[in-house]
Amino acid sequence: MRVYLIQHGEAKRKEEDPARPLTENGRTEVERVGRFLAKIGVKVDQILHSGKLRAAQTAELIAKYVKPMKKVEAVKDLDPLADPRIWAEKLNKGENDLMLVGHLPHLKRLASLLLTGRDDLEIVRFRYGGVVCLEKNEGWSILWMIRPDILPERS
Repeated sequence: MRVYLIQHGEAKRKEEDPARPLTENGRTEVERVGRFLAKIGVKVDQILHSGKLRAAQTAELIAKYVKPMKKVEAVKDLDPLADPRIWAEKLNKGENDLMLVGHLPHLKRLASLLLTGRDDLEIVRFRYGGVVCLEKNEGWSILWMIRPDILPERS
């Protein structure tokens, strides 16, 4: 099983727009990541997101390229301050490849928990629009990570 942890794309500041949609740069970077994921053949059963506008927009943009088998869906417990143990337990029991689009500090804590059994370490430095691919065998390991700023403009 593989899980792709994605931090939502760059969003407008709350003072600028309380709904916090993606900025133009955020949209551009997420589209670049989506094209790259499709190019390298990433396949997932489903893309799940927190329900916050910036995460939903990121998930929909990625889905345009990755084309998950099931619909993109908002789920509970992917909020910034959610308990990472909830998703760690679900992922440890799961078998299907998933993308989770969420926020910091939750994603950082979830990655740490899956990889080390502790949720207080910064094992992965997330970035807006970045993707961390984890694979479960006997335990979890990092397969790869990409950030939009290292991808070519036209990937």
